[in-house]
Amino acid sequence: MASATLSVAKPSLKVNSQGFSEFAGLRSSAASLPFARKTSDDLLSVIAFQTSAVGRNGGYRKGVVEAKLKVAINGFGRIGRNFLRCWHGRKDSPLDVIAINDTGGVKQASHLLKYDSTLGIFDADVKPVGDDGISVDGKPIISNASCTTNCLAPFVKVLDQKFGIIKGTMTTTHSYTGDQRLLDASHRDLRRARAAALNIVPTSTGAAKAVALVLPSLKGKLNGIALRVPTPNVSVVDLVVQVSKKTFAEEVNLAFRDTAEKELKGILSVCDEPLVSVDFRCSDVSSTVDSSLTMVMGDDMVKVIAWYDNEWGYSQRVVDLADIVANNWK
Repeated sequence: MASATLSVAKPSLKVNSQGFSEFAGLRSSAASLPFARKTSDDLLSVIAFQTSAVGRNGGYRKGVVEAKLKVAINGFGRIGRNFLRCWHGRKDSPLDVIAINDTGGVKQASHLLKYDSTLGIFDADVKPVGDDGISVDGKPIISNASCTTNCLAPFVKVLDQKFGIIKGTMTTTHSYTGDQRLLDASHRDLRRARAAALNIVPTSTGAAKAVALVLPSLKGKLNGIALRVPTPNVSVVDLVVQVSKKTFAEEVNLAFRDTAEKELKGILSVCDEPLVSVDFRCSDVSSTVDSSLTMVMGDDMVKVIAWYDNEWGYSQRVVDLADIVANNWK
């Protein structure tokens, strides 16, 4: 079992083959993060690493918390690294991040965590230290759906509750992702095979249908597509629905405002300023309705535009989900 490491503190970590329940230590806000790379079905090449949460002023950014649940990050790509940053910024998190599993090595992981082209430099001391390893399997997995589903569901819920959705379509104008090609190259989706930074790429999205999993009343009523565009982050959903209750644009926006201030506070928000995509970078909410773009045609056809940071905003919800699991852990 090969090992190497990375530093956010000085916790102790006991590792064996029994999985999460056998971990000890990690009672401070800092975490020891074992890094695993699967090289075959029978072998885990594991590299432990920690991230020392030292701020620019020399103090730890997060407060000391007693973790209720130890968390592993399976996949340290865009969302995995955003998740770690989001967790690191929450002073009262009931979680301890103890393990990371990814196909890359510790050097790559530590560098990409520290230096990010979209988010900038991580305000933490990230460096190699020590050895440790783990092998964990057989654990249940809960999906948090997609970033687009997380954007669409909140404001669709409001529309359906207040006005009754009959049917509709959505288009997400989505920043390119790691699943696309930098230059023209093979891909099972022939459109995604084309150079991401040079093209608008029409492709599929399951977000509209996935909404029905959390809002069963909408099953079969929504469908949509994605347009991947040459921007690195932030996306926008364009939804058009036919509703059963007659309405007008101001009434629709008022419904969004009321819900954003109450039951969906921190998830849904409304923006009245004429902003562009970069202005929503690192937005914590899942969905920001652009009020000036809300339209109603013939009093029963509603068009809504909602922005979302498809990396950061989604990662915040993944941390929320982990918190919920931690608080309900039996």
